[in-house]
Amino acid sequence: MKNLFPEIPCLKGERVTLKKITAADASGLSELINNNNVYRYLPTFLFERRYADIDEVIAKLYTECLEESLIIGVFAGGELTGLIELYGLREEIHKVSVGYRFLERFWGKGLASEALSVLIRYLYDETDIEIITASTMVENKASAKVLRKNGFDIVVSAVGEDWGYEELTIADKWIR
Repeated sequence: MKNLFPEIPCLKGERVTLKKITAADASGLSELINNNNVYRYLPTFLFERRYADIDEVIAKLYTECLEESLIIGVFAGGELTGLIELYGLREEIHKVSVGYRFLERFWGKGLASEALSVLIRYLYDETDIEIITASTMVENKASAKVLRKNGFDIVVSAVGEDWGYEELTIADKWIR
């Protein structure tokens, strides 16, 4: 990710700001990480759940984590509302994948849709990314709605993927 982002971007939308997570965001990040409802439709191996100590997670987000992905905080009214992530960069074909997760108390407010829109605009306008992909569990209708609002289409439906569970996760694959 370091090649795509020489520095962590700060991106502003109408209601959201996407920016680097700092130690001041530990409480909100901890609330997110410890809510099993948030993670019921997500892979088991997400970086923010790799370490028990929230300060260690934050300290390694922009060093160790940056080798595989870029996790950016999504803020509204100065408060951390969720995370948006870029991963799976394939420089040779100008492709990256996106994912997001939000604190449960911010679900249904359009913040995920706006955050993804801001990130898409940045990727297409400021980088050489041409293809953006995403995966969702088939059951995650809210996430599918966010992707559709942002111009994604399903390219493969109900395919088994390894998300770290005992059995393959049945997921839809999206592209924009």
